[in-house]
Amino acid sequence: MASAAEQLASNLNFAAFAKAEDLKRRIWFTIGALLVYRLGTYIPMPGINPTAFAQAFQQQSGGVLGMFNMFAGGAVERMAIFALGIMPYISASIIVQLMTSVIPSLEALKKEGEQGRKVINQYTRYGTVLLATVQAYGIAVGLEGGANLVADPGWFFRVSTVITLLGGTMFLMWLGEQITARGIGNGISLIIFAGIVAGLPRALSGTLELGRTGALSTGLILAILVLAVVVIAVIVFFERAQRRLLIQYPKRQVGNRMFQGDTSHLPLKLNTAGVIPPIFASSLLLLPATAAGFTDTTTLPSWASSVLAALGHGQPLYMLAYAALIIFFCFFYTAIVFNPKDTADQLKKHSGFIPGYRPGERTADYIDYVLTRITVVGAIYITLVCLLPEFLISATGVPFYLGGTSLLIVVSVTLDTVAQIQGHLIAHQYEGLIKKSKLRGGKRGR
Repeated sequence: MASAAEQLASNLNFAAFAKAEDLKRRIWFTIGALLVYRLGTYIPMPGINPTAFAQAFQQQSGGVLGMFNMFAGGAVERMAIFALGIMPYISASIIVQLMTSVIPSLEALKKEGEQGRKVINQYTRYGTVLLATVQAYGIAVGLEGGANLVADPGWFFRVSTVITLLGGTMFLMWLGEQITARGIGNGISLIIFAGIVAGLPRALSGTLELGRTGALSTGLILAILVLAVVVIAVIVFFERAQRRLLIQYPKRQVGNRMFQGDTSHLPLKLNTAGVIPPIFASSLLLLPATAAGFTDTTTLPSWASSVLAALGHGQPLYMLAYAALIIFFCFFYTAIVFNPKDTADQLKKHSGFIPGYRPGERTADYIDYVLTRITVVGAIYITLVCLLPEFLISATGVPFYLGGTSLLIVVSVTLDTVAQIQGHLIAHQYEGLIKKSKLRGGKRGR
């Protein structure tokens, strides 16, 4: 029999959405905040020669800069005030998250609940300022090293660049937190989502233009669209897939009353690591090509040129290294974000147990065993999704705007946002049912 929440979720419709005033305010706030973000990606940074920079960027668009430009919604290509985007905050969050598993004091803060999370979030903000400052200074120095990119090189340009880019990143971090608190969905994820989706119309029009000129056949374009729909459906299926472990709680006595034992489930996601593995893997693989782009390739040794050529898009060595790095980071990041021993201790603390396994170490071993097996499937799934565009590019020569990493981000953020909207609608319907029951109770009393 379906639960009350499931029955309410099945009855959600547009009429329920029209009555949810708080949800509509949250959605309008989110849309307004994302429009502010998109406006900032078109405000150029002072002291830059836009024409010369656009030409220089085209030469480096295949490296890390191209990936960052996609995540920043084209702000890197235009060298806007939001050129750093939200990536320093994400990098600082990952670094702090890794440190909580290594440093005992941070691990203790993590277990302190809401107060501990506030302190960790503050450390993350400090880390964001440090990373953004270093990256902004590196960008300023790199721009000064280019030909005719900067109108007036010097310390004034460097300081103004650091202040501008750092201020843009901190504003985006604040904007993301405001979206999370007053809007709908995760603010940081939605900012990245908006940056990726903003380039879709131009990519789609470019593909249709290739079809109009005869560079691509109509059948191939239709096949790509059908394949995209199938891949999105596969991503939705795997992102929602869970392995639920049965948890039982024994009978307990409170005063003179005996309460029946309850059962619940411990959900283990098939893709616990999320989109972090492909981001790390692609960043590491694109670093050599980006570094070589800033140097004179004629001075490189022959072996270095051979390695760079083998690590190009569509090459067998690139695909093999990409797959190996994704699988490695899937297991590495899963081990960081999910600790079976802590989960087993929490179950033991609340008198919960998995049937057939003794609480404590045996339960932790079983959770680790199940998590390892489903992570193997999750790693294979992420690897195939990320390598599919590479295979298609090498086989057909069709340029794909959405790679595996960006497609995973778009689908994951969409699923999370839709789930939060459904949660608000269910809560609104619950409030309506409670108000009706109170009114009926008052009428009966009178």
